[in-house]
Amino acid sequence: MTPPPQLDDQRPSETTPATGDQWVIGHGHQRAVVTEVGATLRSFTVADRPVLDGFELHEWSHGGRGQVLAPWPNRLGDGRYTFEEVQAEAPLNEPAARNAIHGLVRWMPWKMASRAQNRVTMACVLHPTPGYPFTLGLQIEYRLGRDGLTVLADAENLGDDSLPFGLGFHPYFTVGTPNVDTLRLTVAADRRLVTDERGLPTGDAPVRGTELDFTDGRIIGSTILDTGFSALRRDPDGCSRVEIEHPDGTTGVTVWVDGAFTHLMVYTGDTLPEGSRRKGVAVEPMTCPPDAFRSGTDVVVLQPGGTWAGTWGITAR
Repeated sequence: MTPPPQLDDQRPSETTPATGDQWVIGHGHQRAVVTEVGATLRSFTVADRPVLDGFELHEWSHGGRGQVLAPWPNRLGDGRYTFEEVQAEAPLNEPAARNAIHGLVRWMPWKMASRAQNRVTMACVLHPTPGYPFTLGLQIEYRLGRDGLTVLADAENLGDDSLPFGLGFHPYFTVGTPNVDTLRLTVAADRRLVTDERGLPTGDAPVRGTELDFTDGRIIGSTILDTGFSALRRDPDGCSRVEIEHPDGTTGVTVWVDGAFTHLMVYTGDTLPEGSRRKGVAVEPMTCPPDAFRSGTDVVVLQPGGTWAGTWGITAR
């Protein structure tokens, strides 16, 4: 059996990392680590400064940190849905709220499909299960370059029937402050989702003039965010951007998404275990809102042999 690739900080005598093989990529002063389990983005640093509030080699991804969320992002009420007369029922992994959350691939082992010094491509095939009776192929490429980290996602219907598809990512960001309260946040979105006590959308509303209005940028303060934003404003390149800045302006992070991502979830981590709350702010690109398999909103439908692609990225300064 071939031994797993060694990280710089992993001694050969140590046991297997909690998230399996660790794939390290680099470009200049940038370094990122992607894991076998879930194709998870465990770490991203620039000049040894953490950009992500990630997790250590011996840990696994608590709170969804850095995970890939497919074939649906966020919550699916009761875990049940019907697609073209096919009924499906997924396990309720948020049992208190009776939801299936964040899809089915984040704990699966992914294969390394290709690798170079500055990039790695991870792949998996999601075979039919009661929660998703379809065959879906996924590839995620993480690539470092002069503009930071770019994430290219591809999906393909490998089965004989059409299938529903949604995708999300769950990175948490830090700019070196002890908590998120002093961060300046800008979210280029005009509307936000209104949700019930289970976190499922019941409608949407404008953000202008509310506590959830970050369109012009402001300090987070005591605001609690577990909020889906829509009606994203687009720059001339077709991308929407979220800015996270240190209060003194010395460091910052830009998260950008292309037109394939219609929603952004922003989460200040208030429901995480004590010690992890409000340490980093999650900005989650999503191709559809929560509960999309039941509402049908922005669900991608792939015909047999059909493909989909989307791109997002991170620039640190």
